[in-house]
Amino acid sequence: MPADPPADERDAASSSSPSSPETRDRDRGGSLLQSPWLLALAFVVVHARLVHEAISWQNMIYGDVTLYEWWARHGLDNGQWPVLDYDWVYPAGALAPVVAPALVTDDLLGYEILWTAMIVALNAVATVVLVRATPRGALGAWWWLLFLLALGPIFLGRLDGVVAPLILVALVLARRHPCLAVAVATVGAWVKIAPGAVVVAIAATRRDLHDLLRAVVAPGAIVSAVVVGLALVGGAGTRALSVFGEQGSRTLQAESVAGTWFSVARLWDPGVAIEYNDVIFTYEFQGAAANAVADALDWLLPLAVVALAVLTLWAARRRPERAYEILLLSAAVQLVALIVFNKVGSPQFVAWIGPPVAVALATLPAGRALRAWWPPALGMVLVAYATYLVYPVAYGPFLDGAGWMITVEALRNLALVVLMAGGLWRIVRLARSA
Repeated sequence: MPADPPADERDAASSSSPSSPETRDRDRGGSLLQSPWLLALAFVVVHARLVHEAISWQNMIYGDVTLYEWWARHGLDNGQWPVLDYDWVYPAGALAPVVAPALVTDDLLGYEILWTAMIVALNAVATVVLVRATPRGALGAWWWLLFLLALGPIFLGRLDGVVAPLILVALVLARRHPCLAVAVATVGAWVKIAPGAVVVAIAATRRDLHDLLRAVVAPGAIVSAVVVGLALVGGAGTRALSVFGEQGSRTLQAESVAGTWFSVARLWDPGVAIEYNDVIFTYEFQGAAANAVADALDWLLPLAVVALAVLTLWAARRRPERAYEILLLSAAVQLVALIVFNKVGSPQFVAWIGPPVAVALATLPAGRALRAWWPPALGMVLVAYATYLVYPVAYGPFLDGAGWMITVEALRNLALVVLMAGGLWRIVRLARSA
C-alpha cells in the first residue's frame, strides 16, 4: 500500500478540497459579490453618499449646473440658444442634456435635482450594461463604484457625468457590436469631445478598410450628420463647430498637468500666482511662460492622439487575436493623454479614465491579461481620491499655495503621466511579443 502523505500535505489537500471550510467560505464570498441585489444596494448606497456630498459642497459641485440652467432658461424664454445664436464652449450635442431638465421644471433647485437624477440614471444604465453584457461584469461594476466613490461628487455636477457612462457603454459594446459602440461614442463626443478617443481606438483596431468603413466611418458619419444637420437647421452656421475656437482662447489652468511646474514653483517663488478668469470662471496661470506652454499644448494634444492611433494600429496588426485588449489599452491611454496634454485640468476629467479599467476587469480572460490591469486599477483609484482631496475638499488651500496641497496635486499629476506611460509600455510589449 502507498504510504500516507505527510501531515502538511494532507492539511493542504483538505483545505483546498471542494468540501473544506475555506473553500466553502470562499465560494459563499464569491457568490455574495455576484449577487445582483447586493450590487444594486451598493450602487444606491454609493450614489446616495455622492449626492449627499454634492449637496454639502453645493456651490463647488453645482456651480456649472447653475450655468447650464441659465443657458437652457435663456433659450426657452428668450429664444437665444448656445451654438444656434452664439459661440459655445461645448459641442452642439451638449444642448440635449443641458435643456432636458429645464423642459420639466422652471426653477433652479428643480433643475439641479433633475440633473442629478439624470446623471445617476445614466450611470445605472451603464452599470447594468456592464454587468449583463460581460463575463465578469460584477467585478468590473464593484471596481467602478469604488472608483466613483474615491472621485467624489464632482462628476454629478458636470457634463462629464453624462459622457463617462457613454464611454463605459461604448467600450462594452465594442467587444461584439463595434458599429453600435461607435454610434454611442460619437453621441458622447458631440456632448464633450473625450469619448472620441473610443472611436479612434475602435478605428485603429479594424481589420481592413471595408471593416473600417462599415464599423466606424458609417455610424460616426450618420450621428455627426444628424447633430450638425439639426444645428444648421436651427441657424448655427459655422457656430456648429465653435467649440474648437472657444477652447483655443484659454490659457493654462491651475490644476492642469502641464501647470504642475508653475504650481510647485509657488513654494519658493512668490511671483508665480494663480489668477481668476471671470470670463470662463476658472483659475489659470498667467504670463509669457504659461501662455507658451498653453500654445504648445494646442499642438501636442492632437499630435499625441495621432501618435497613439498609429501605435494602436501597429499593435493590432501584429496581435489581431488580442485586438480587444489593445482597444481597451488604447482608449485608456488616449483618455489619460487627453488630460496630460490638456491645458484645461478640471477635476471632473478624471471620470473619463475609469471606464476602460472597469470594462477590462469585466471582460478580459483570467490570467496574465487580467492581472496586468490590477496595478493601473489601483493607481486610478488613488488618482481619483487625490483629485477629490484637491477638489472640493481643499481647493482653497491649493489656490492659496499650501505646501501639502501643492504636493498632493503634483503627485496626482505625476501619477497620470505614469499611468499613460504604463499603458504605452503595455501596448508596445503586446505588439513585440507577437
